[in-house]
Amino acid sequence: MTLVILAAGMGSRYGGMKQIDPVAAGGEFIIDFSVYDALRSGFDKVVIVVKKENFDDFKSTVGKRLEPFIKTEYAFQDLCDLPGGRRPPEGRVKPWGTGHALLAARELVSDNFAAINADDFYGRDAFSRLAAHLSFAAAKDGVADCCMVGYPLSGTLTENGSVSRGQCEVSESGELISIVERTKIFRTENGAEYEENGKRYRISPDTTVSMNCFGFTPEVFTHIGRYFEDFLDEKGDDLRAEFYYPAAVFEMIRENKARVKVCRTDSRWLGVTYREDKERVVREIGKLIEAGEYPERLWK
Repeated sequence: MTLVILAAGMGSRYGGMKQIDPVAAGGEFIIDFSVYDALRSGFDKVVIVVKKENFDDFKSTVGKRLEPFIKTEYAFQDLCDLPGGRRPPEGRVKPWGTGHALLAARELVSDNFAAINADDFYGRDAFSRLAAHLSFAAAKDGVADCCMVGYPLSGTLTENGSVSRGQCEVSESGELISIVERTKIFRTENGAEYEENGKRYRISPDTTVSMNCFGFTPEVFTHIGRYFEDFLDEKGDDLRAEFYYPAAVFEMIRENKARVKVCRTDSRWLGVTYREDKERVVREIGKLIEAGEYPERLWK
């Protein structure tokens, strides 16, 4: 099984490359803990999606640590990597979002795989659940057999501003029905609210949300590639439009091209949306190390 890590984001709200900002005394990044947990859960390969100009930074730090323990490859998210001879519109400087980043790994992944963000700490249980599903997942009659690790919203909020989360609707049988991207969710005294079109709406703190932690069978690349073409036809001239792969997953569900099992976890999620979040992440990871969940040096 392959772990695909999306590490090409700009981190504008964080104010720098949070993907390679150390969070432990040994100099490890969040990405180190994700790979360590994946390795313990049965994954045997990692593909890190980066921007080409950041490759040397990743290779000389996290790559140097990982390569003795797990097969490690790199894919590049390139603004000009577009289907059908398309070219980005003049003035476009940002890549096209997480869906575009995932497609960058398509030539390096041929087996069942998980996709995660580089700057999210998911916890060991998340990788155990991904591995349990992917070990037996197989497409049937053209329908991809996928899974998603879902978190309770309350455990994914920050005191330092708004966050973007995928609000999930889940069937009684535990399958994903839909994902709605809420780009501004706030913690409040009474729980949580999201903002849309200038208005605030309450949202239950127990709502299952997506943190971009999915398990896929490889044929999803074909489907996501097709949705990306449709996206470009509709919004390709918008200099700020982004193609999110959870939106493509929703389209796959709607068109009966995928079924997605939701694996709800109470595993501790940690993240650094804002620079002010880092202190808490460092503190909580330190507690996990003290409790023996992780060694003081991951890669001995």
